[in-house]
Amino acid sequence: MTEVALHPSARETATRWWRDAVIYQVYVRSFADGNGDGVGDLLGVRGRLRYLADLGVDAIWLTPFYPSPMADFGYDVADHRDVDPIFGSLADARALIDDAHRHGLKIIVDVVPNHTSDAHPWFLAALAAGPGAPERERYIFRDGRGAAGELPPNDWESIFGGPAWTRVADGQWYLHLFAPQQPDLDWEHPEVHEEFADVLRFWLDLGVDGFRIDVAHGMVKAPGLPDVGHAGQVRMIGADVVPYFDQDGVHEIHRAWRRILDSYDGERIGVAEAWAPTPERLARYVRPDELHQAFNFHFLTTPWDAAGFRTVIDESLRTAGLVGAPSTWVLSNHDVKRHVTRYGGGELGLRRARAAALLMLALPGSAYIYQGEELGLPEVLDLPEEYLRDPQRLRDPGSGRDGCRVPLPWTATGEPPYGFAPPGIHESWLPVPAEWRDLSVEAQLGKETSMLGLYRSALEIRRAHPDLGDGRLGWLDSPPGTLAFSRGGSFACLVNMTHDWVEIDAAPGEPLLASDGPAVHGDQVRLPPDSATWWNIGR
Repeated sequence: MTEVALHPSARETATRWWRDAVIYQVYVRSFADGNGDGVGDLLGVRGRLRYLADLGVDAIWLTPFYPSPMADFGYDVADHRDVDPIFGSLADARALIDDAHRHGLKIIVDVVPNHTSDAHPWFLAALAAGPGAPERERYIFRDGRGAAGELPPNDWESIFGGPAWTRVADGQWYLHLFAPQQPDLDWEHPEVHEEFADVLRFWLDLGVDGFRIDVAHGMVKAPGLPDVGHAGQVRMIGADVVPYFDQDGVHEIHRAWRRILDSYDGERIGVAEAWAPTPERLARYVRPDELHQAFNFHFLTTPWDAAGFRTVIDESLRTAGLVGAPSTWVLSNHDVKRHVTRYGGGELGLRRARAAALLMLALPGSAYIYQGEELGLPEVLDLPEEYLRDPQRLRDPGSGRDGCRVPLPWTATGEPPYGFAPPGIHESWLPVPAEWRDLSVEAQLGKETSMLGLYRSALEIRRAHPDLGDGRLGWLDSPPGTLAFSRGGSFACLVNMTHDWVEIDAAPGEPLLASDGPAVHGDQVRLPPDSATWWNIGR
């Protein structure tokens, strides 16, 4: 057996809640509509807290609900200390935080420090002030190149397509690594540091338990803003060195934020959405004096292949272990195609998604669940054109993220949107497919064999089992195309990622939970295609 060991500091901190928490991502506008306007809101989330507590998660991550023109659905923030009226009020936020704590759930909110909305008071003041004014120093304004400044200051490209620069009426250009409505802040300016330190304290004082930090790798740019040298830069993100991401200076920002988090009681945490060209570079974000977790996008993007998954799991545990941090595992989020569809769609994708859930929840560290994956929701690929508003479609018409953001179905009666909105409301900001009635919460509750039943059972076992959560993983010998590992001395997980039944000569113990039941004959076990099984084993 090959065992992956923990960094010594990991053993010392193994009881900290964030090291093995299961965190449920709520995409607020698509979770539950409490006021009947067709858009999810904080009142809707508050009304579904019992569902989340019963599901068995430890914390909720809420996507941005701050005042915003919604050019990028809330990631263009105009005011970091309030709630957009479409989502409710600051009083609703306070009530949600308090109610979540009463249900035993922690609350993580998004913070967006790389850029603001172009409707933010700072940016409006910068535009009004003109070139050379102090108000422009909070953002990255530059003169253009060319005889009359008609060319962008450098060759940087927006993640959403086209140049990362927009020219204003007075002739200067401003940087926006995302949409033109999202101007990048200049983190060389001390007021930017002071502003975000105050924003963190504002929400910590309201009782939030942590922050998911959007584009945590992006705040600092290379000195002189040098050219990249070629086009197609979006394909370089996370694979190559670029002058606008993963600069060393971001780590001083995160260290300062860690000091703020540590000054509050209750283990408040920071979670990095960070892309880096190597696993070692990514591990820097979760050193003991920086953030607590970083998303593991390599796990999310791994194709359905046992060797590939084993490589990613080994590398994830190794690099996180270098700095004593927990690994994180995630299968879907609001920015990528849902994994039921990525894994093949239909019955094949659903079968693989069930197996992937048991694989993920058996691994050491913290797991993230994107709303609706516990229902087995697929990507909606046929949304009417008039509903598609994702700015990412500007780069590639086939890459929009609307299909993974369709509202959740809650009830199995009536018409769409199936309980997403109050009774009598039949409109939702994105249409809910008619066939989702059978995938609704109501349709699956009480059915142990449903996807929802599988998640509830797995989370209940994970919470109670002494060898799940934080700790060690030991690989076991298994046939090609399969994964087998133990956790401690009493738990094993077997995953068959092939199209065929696979025979195991000796059962590792007693079956505990299965995505698709194995055939057990004495000591011999036959694992169904695309399945995962949990086992109790003897110590």
